[in-house]
Amino acid sequence: MISKKHQYDRDRCDIPLSEAAKNLAERVKTITFSLPVTHVYNPLDYAWGTYSEYLERYARTRKRVLFLGMNPGPWGMAQTGIPFGEINYVRDWLKINGDIDKPENEHPKRKITGFACPRSEVSGRRLWSLFSNVFGSPDRFFKDHFVANYCPLVFMEDSGRNRTPDKLTIAERNLLFEVCDEHLARTVEILKPEWLIGIGGFAEKRLFEAVSKTGMEFSGNVGKILHPSPASPAANSGWEERALHQLQDLGVWSSN
Repeated sequence: MISKKHQYDRDRCDIPLSEAAKNLAERVKTITFSLPVTHVYNPLDYAWGTYSEYLERYARTRKRVLFLGMNPGPWGMAQTGIPFGEINYVRDWLKINGDIDKPENEHPKRKITGFACPRSEVSGRRLWSLFSNVFGSPDRFFKDHFVANYCPLVFMEDSGRNRTPDKLTIAERNLLFEVCDEHLARTVEILKPEWLIGIGGFAEKRLFEAVSKTGMEFSGNVGKILHPSPASPAANSGWEERALHQLQDLGVWSSN
């Protein structure tokens, strides 16, 4: 953990985070991926309308806590454009809705139907449920917090199976992570959080790597919570309570 904290205030961000996001979207387009990856979705392109609304509505002020996920899920951000974007929470809690375009080279088994998608993103449902239960309203949550993803891309194999960024080839990871590290550093520079919380071990590792490699000016704290994915047995029993205790034990949230 990085122990020294820096001064935090709630002044509006000098630079809109959307500028950094557009740059990220363009830079990842230049990277090619080899088999077994056959399809790559970039929600920052085809779902830019909702993502830019998310940034405009909830990322215009500096934050105390930045939560970081890995990359979009096929039934969450891939459909809605919002990190961990389980449809019901995006539409009914965040109050964001809109038409979602189609990605290039759409996989026949992973159709993008936007807010009409009948599937639920379990990880997103669990994460946003925690935030809504603790804070009640999105305005109260986003006053001090923000949720982002490290990598904006969704990777799929020919079968439709999801492939996570850590499973890419070493050369592909190096190219991708360099771009994503720089965007993460820019996000931290803009939002000026005092806490960086990885949602899962991968995100926590990328936070530490980005802090050390990019030379970002960060003197706050890095930690993690258990990832809410149903693929993790530990997350399938009382995930919300575990995550809550982790945040309280770290000192991110008060136990009162």
